[in-house]
Amino acid sequence: MRKLIYGMNLTLDGYIAAPVDDLGWSGPSDELFQWWLDEERAIGLLLYGRKLWEAMSSYWPTGDRQPNATPAQIEFARNWRDTPKVVFSSTLEKVDWNARLVRSDAVAEITRLKAGDGEPMRVGGATLAAAAMRAGLIDEYTIVTHPVLVGGGTPFFTALDSWVNLNLVETRTFPDGVVLTRYETRR
Repeated sequence: MRKLIYGMNLTLDGYIAAPVDDLGWSGPSDELFQWWLDEERAIGLLLYGRKLWEAMSSYWPTGDRQPNATPAQIEFARNWRDTPKVVFSSTLEKVDWNARLVRSDAVAEITRLKAGDGEPMRVGGATLAAAAMRAGLIDEYTIVTHPVLVGGGTPFFTALDSWVNLNLVETRTFPDGVVLTRYETRR
């Protein structure tokens, strides 16, 4: 069975984006960016909702050709292009960059993908992750908390019907007071 990981940068008050999808608070240090790159190299399949797909696919297909791209950004772009992706959307007509589009029940498809063998999968996008979270499909939460309060926006967590008990498996501090906490779901 494949492992499903949900992890993103978020604010101390729990948002992955401030109002109007503002991400200005989330600029990672070089050390944090390298950490995210190392994490992404271990992922065998990326699962995206429409909004995150549009954000990622607007930059990373050519991120390695940007004039000021760092070596880590160049490698991230290449890894992003090479990693298979599944995009869940009822409004998109097509996707590219090593991705396939799923327009049907996301929870059913993620359940099917989890049942197979392979490297871990990462779910990205608040709406898609919320559906997977409510269905009890998330095996690991990787929370990278930035020391900023934005007061609203897109929350990392969703409302749940029941508690989810977690085990802390890692903590780490990065420059600028950014703190990583990684939890596994207790089954």
